[in-house]
Amino acid sequence: MSRDLNNPFSPFTGRRCPEGADEGQRHHGQKMALPLTCLPASGVEPPVSTRPADPRKRGEESLPPAAQPFLSFGRLLRRYGFAVAPEQISGFMQAVTLLGPRSMADIREAALATLAPPPDRRDEFEAHFQSHFYGNTSAVVEGEAEEETRIKDDGGADNERIEAERSQEGGELSSALEQLSTRDFQRDDDSLTAFRRKLSSALPARRSFRTVRTASRGKLDLRRSLREIVSADGDVPSPLLRRRQTVPRKLLLLIDVSGSMKLHTADYLKLAHAAVQGADRAEIFTFGTRLTRITSALRIRDRDQALARAVAQVDDWDGGTRMGPTLLAFLSVPRFSSFARGAAVLILSDALERGDHAELETAMRRLSARAFRLSLATPLAGDPRFHPATAALRAILPDLDDLIDGSSLTSLAEFILSLARPAPAASTIWKRVS
Repeated sequence: MSRDLNNPFSPFTGRRCPEGADEGQRHHGQKMALPLTCLPASGVEPPVSTRPADPRKRGEESLPPAAQPFLSFGRLLRRYGFAVAPEQISGFMQAVTLLGPRSMADIREAALATLAPPPDRRDEFEAHFQSHFYGNTSAVVEGEAEEETRIKDDGGADNERIEAERSQEGGELSSALEQLSTRDFQRDDDSLTAFRRKLSSALPARRSFRTVRTASRGKLDLRRSLREIVSADGDVPSPLLRRRQTVPRKLLLLIDVSGSMKLHTADYLKLAHAAVQGADRAEIFTFGTRLTRITSALRIRDRDQALARAVAQVDDWDGGTRMGPTLLAFLSVPRFSSFARGAAVLILSDALERGDHAELETAMRRLSARAFRLSLATPLAGDPRFHPATAALRAILPDLDDLIDGSSLTSLAEFILSLARPAPAASTIWKRVS
């Protein structure tokens, strides 16, 4: 029996041989003991389950049971903020296939080589490995699971509307405690029609690597020019030119839905819907104690239906806020962090981070390095006496390109339409406050 090294599940497709089971046989009649697979005993039919398949697990029917621990280990690392792509999990299984494995040390070496934990989190990686494969729960730091940030992607989420809606008064102060609830939006007149119409042409642009034909001010299109020369029997026609195409940059909105932002969340969601409808490439996320992508819901043209769909997807309305951990969770998913690369990123939050703001500072620094322009819109700036006096705001101010008033839809719409125009950095406008 040969082993397919291109299939990551090849060593996991069976179970350990019980008594009376036949060993695998080579093509020439030689018997070979298989460590992880076996054939059923002669004349014994495998039991067939008559229980109907769970529709939630139909996508996992092809996954062998022996591969579950390796797949769930990759998911465990992603839940704790490790940047693990699906290709890395598949490579982890292939590495285990190549190594045998003969011992747990082989599995550990395969995990280190393919999942590639950062050096500063190697101890945490070892703790999760011991906990997952050995059951050593004492290796995990106590209370770390409570601080886990859950990520919800609307691409694969259940879009059924939540029927039972709980009403909860929002807190006036920021909190880090998780509190799950739903939200309802009242129907009103659409005042963002002009914003939606102007947005596509108002966003900052970049030069694409794709080229388009042009009559002047371009580079010679050699291929088309040669074809024209051949078709004209050697006569030299007018030169044919091409130039690089100019495309608008992506727009990324990160909306705080915690209790301290309850008065402004409805307006922010309406603005986000107009942005998705008006821009070619816009991405919308909400964060509080969890991170949720709601772009697909807001692609529905009817605003009331789109907001109702978004309400069903977000679970942490009007609860606490963990701004730093949720932004780090956003950056830990490669597909999500790619949305911020070269984009105009606008965070709609009061930035009232409780406790240590080191994670928030790290997340903002990494976002600033990826984004074309990083802006923070806070409703607190609507007060003429506002100054970035909190420790968190003072720490992230050097990483911000803009710190603006987020208390009204009008000011936010005008700012987004002005993103293509250069402006001084936020640190030069808002001086450091001791």
